[in-house]
Amino acid sequence: MTRYDIAIVGAGIAGASLAAEVAPHARVLLLEAEDRPGYHATGRSAAFWSETYGGPGVQPLTTASGPALRAGGFLDPLGSLHIGRTSERAAIDAFLAAFEGSGVELHAVDPRARLPGLREEWALGIWEPSCEYIDVGALHAAALAEARRAGVELMVSAGLKAAAYEGGRWRLDTRAGQFEADLLVNAAGAWADSVAQSAGARPLGIQPYRRTMLQLRTDPAPPPGCPHVVHIGGSFYFKPEAGGRLWLTPHDETATDPCDVAPEELDVATAIDRFEQAVDWRVEALEHKWAGLRSFAPDRLPVYGFDPAVKGLFWCAGQGGFGIQTAPAGAKLAAALLLGRAPDPEVAAIDPSGYAPARFG
Repeated sequence: MTRYDIAIVGAGIAGASLAAEVAPHARVLLLEAEDRPGYHATGRSAAFWSETYGGPGVQPLTTASGPALRAGGFLDPLGSLHIGRTSERAAIDAFLAAFEGSGVELHAVDPRARLPGLREEWALGIWEPSCEYIDVGALHAAALAEARRAGVELMVSAGLKAAAYEGGRWRLDTRAGQFEADLLVNAAGAWADSVAQSAGARPLGIQPYRRTMLQLRTDPAPPPGCPHVVHIGGSFYFKPEAGGRLWLTPHDETATDPCDVAPEELDVATAIDRFEQAVDWRVEALEHKWAGLRSFAPDRLPVYGFDPAVKGLFWCAGQGGFGIQTAPAGAKLAAALLLGRAPDPEVAAIDPSGYAPARFG
């Protein structure tokens, strides 16, 4: 039975980034249940980087990830326009107040001057210039490639069947065989609570939610310089894509069991209706639709740290829809906790205690 220092369950962006970060210091096994990494949440991301996305508790991780993402060439300018109706002044003010002192650049604007076709009642807006496109596929591939160069062994079609901590090490029974590891990392995304139970730990209440995405062709097409546009009330967002297309979501969050989710027709219709209430553009064609899973802990913050009750079990989960944009900083923070090392300077100012699994009791 092959023995490793660390076994990581889940090869999406969380597991792949963490594997690349710790591999220079340990022998690492990366276990993926599907036949290829990133099949679920990572492969179905809406693909943008926004410092405000996820709220003030997530923003430090997003901001700290920016330098690495830019240095790797994974970001391209986009900008984000947060819009509200005249009746939503309180939500606009609360948003600005939430990020006051954070260092995130935000400006109150009239969104109708920035987005042709925006209907008259959408008169309130906040401009977030730092928002950028993110190349999710390239980022994930780069993390996996870096992990392999550092000696990480990736096993696909290797879903965890059972885990037992015996004699100071984990014995792991997977669909790809049996392995041993000193430490077990739960980076299983929507399956995080299930993996925890397999390892004898109490689930933390990490809940998967379905999120629907559409690709549309509109008349007119998104104008040059069209930003990411998000309703301050959280009922939709859209962004331009290559070829004059538009990606749109109704920002749905439907609780579901972990599975290979598919879009529901009601959510598709809701998305288009909300879009048409915001702009006077005509939807010419629905070209593609898909759904993905976003998994949140009860307080909607990520979970990094050792389980308070089960020895040798480490959590790297609960990253919601912000797991891509926080991956570099999240991996550095988690790696320091996992290895018992001083944190990387890029994340040294972030207090990890707010992300610890022990916060749930």
